[in-house]
Amino acid sequence: MCLVEIEKMPPRPQVACGMPVSDGMVVHTDTEMVRKGRRGVMEFLLINHPLDCPICDQGGECDLQDEAVSYGRDYSRYDEAKRAVAQPDWGPLVKATMTRCIHCTRCVRFTAEVAGVAELGATFRGESTQIGTYVQKALSSELSGNIIDLCPVGALTSKPYAFTARPWELRKTDSIDVLDAVGANIRVDARGAEVLRILPRINDEVNEEWLGDKSRFSVDGLKRRRLDRPWLRENGKLRPASWDEVFEVITARMKSVAPGRLGAIAGDQCDVESLLALKQFFTALGSPNIDCRQDGAVFDSSCRSFYLFNSTIAGIDEADALLIIGSNPRHEAPVLNARIRKRWLAGGFTAGLIGMPNQLTYPVEQVGAGSGAIKALLEGTAPFANILAAAKKPVIILGAGMLARPDGAAIHSAAWQLALKYNMLNAEWHGFNVLHHAAARVGALDIGFVPGEAGKATVQMLSGGVDVLWLQAADELDIAAIGKETFVIYQGHHGDAGAARADVILPGCAYTEKDGTYVNTEGRVQYSAMAVKPPGDAREDWRIIRALSAYMGYALPYDTLSELRAHLAVLYPIFSVENGFHRFAGTSITAPAGDMTAMDDAPLTAVFPNYYQTDSISRASPTMAACIAAHVPAAAEAAE
Repeated sequence: MCLVEIEKMPPRPQVACGMPVSDGMVVHTDTEMVRKGRRGVMEFLLINHPLDCPICDQGGECDLQDEAVSYGRDYSRYDEAKRAVAQPDWGPLVKATMTRCIHCTRCVRFTAEVAGVAELGATFRGESTQIGTYVQKALSSELSGNIIDLCPVGALTSKPYAFTARPWELRKTDSIDVLDAVGANIRVDARGAEVLRILPRINDEVNEEWLGDKSRFSVDGLKRRRLDRPWLRENGKLRPASWDEVFEVITARMKSVAPGRLGAIAGDQCDVESLLALKQFFTALGSPNIDCRQDGAVFDSSCRSFYLFNSTIAGIDEADALLIIGSNPRHEAPVLNARIRKRWLAGGFTAGLIGMPNQLTYPVEQVGAGSGAIKALLEGTAPFANILAAAKKPVIILGAGMLARPDGAAIHSAAWQLALKYNMLNAEWHGFNVLHHAAARVGALDIGFVPGEAGKATVQMLSGGVDVLWLQAADELDIAAIGKETFVIYQGHHGDAGAARADVILPGCAYTEKDGTYVNTEGRVQYSAMAVKPPGDAREDWRIIRALSAYMGYALPYDTLSELRAHLAVLYPIFSVENGFHRFAGTSITAPAGDMTAMDDAPLTAVFPNYYQTDSISRASPTMAACIAAHVPAAAEAAE
């Protein structure tokens, strides 16, 4: 379709994208010859294309429709039978209607080059060409949903979204993904009170134009297992209650115990506003027992550089050597993993791994499985030490899950010493990176949502250290460890593990139902926006805490979201600017607290057993359950 007419060249349309530019060239982009040529090309594109636009999910967003309307004829001269292709099964996410395929091979190139999983290809030739997986199987890439966005026709569409809505029916809201810590920019499409789909927005600094499958397709989990009213447990059973009832019960219980016996644990998807409100509420009550590290990770939060992805996500493009310690970026942050692969494809880049071998999408040199490899690098005896020493901008990616080990503080300190030894910490480059997997973790650390002086951490609170335990959307912890006598208040949006143990349930909002602030793994402040209203009596988390604080006589000093955010910006200036973060800021000459000699020899294992179910939303999603059955052999056998 990029035909043009060029003066002083043979009198026929020229293909603009394949024509070198030269001095004095005169190009005509809209002449009768060009228009006639474009109409002919469009006829060829439509020769075998089925006339099913009224039932095609791509209708209204189809590049082929737009081109045909703009440049095509209003009639067809083709009378022969159209080509038909069998409809393959590519798994539970992508619906392949290959009769519509125009063989542009965008999907083939994306899976091979960007996703790094070469599963698609073309078989046969000419008119008989078919795009497929060679062997009938589900797509295994964690980025497979992006080929839906890339497909210029309706050959590849979203299987869970099939026949659900037309694009002009949807209300579109710009927001932030919170199912991992990358903070991918997304667009939430809703109709009425229901979120129907989530698509990526372009942000070259964070996610470029890509989005992980869990973030895209777990949208159906937002309307299942929801908490839409307060609940009280009486005689071992939960019953619906009013807000006044639950506030009265909570007030009586919290005032009946000493402040040191009150505790709060925050979950992985909490916005900063609710975290600040909960922190200030417990401070007003006199309790220092707050913690955002429900996995028990040991973060030294005395310096921001100790827990950030300091080189930034975009900074990966500048790196020339990478050492991964105890992380699987493909599962913990698939969009970041694609960025690492992009850097490897550019050349002059070597990656090494300390931990159990993972199937990453780029070659990785196995440095070792345990802490012995870290010691060898510190001593300079490991072969990979030569690569790090020769690199100009090397980086370390330390998986946040490693800090949840008993020797987490020692590993943290040792990784920092590696960064010092191999010149990763200087005024022009900061190569020490912590890859978080929880969207709320960095923001919580920034506002100090950790135990105060003489305060109890998560493990101590779970093992009987408190009499009243507040779980703010905290489900990724050992619920069975909570003492039987502990009074549990659960504030969240899904009936997951925490709600099952709760004595009082306060219905909160999911990330698509509130305006919230999140800080991604690199320290970038971003804002999500309300796309739909919360179900039933559910309320924004900070509003619930504000209302309860007033009920108990400890009213927090803000009544609106704007007042809360202004208060937040005064206390913590990093929140005063959207996307506010300082690259290479705070390159500390000190090191994280931890004794390197305390590292044990246990292998560094990945934090997630699978990619598709890691939080309350994805666990409630039937689509994610179908992905588990399709990709995890044990789950598939159990399903059979």
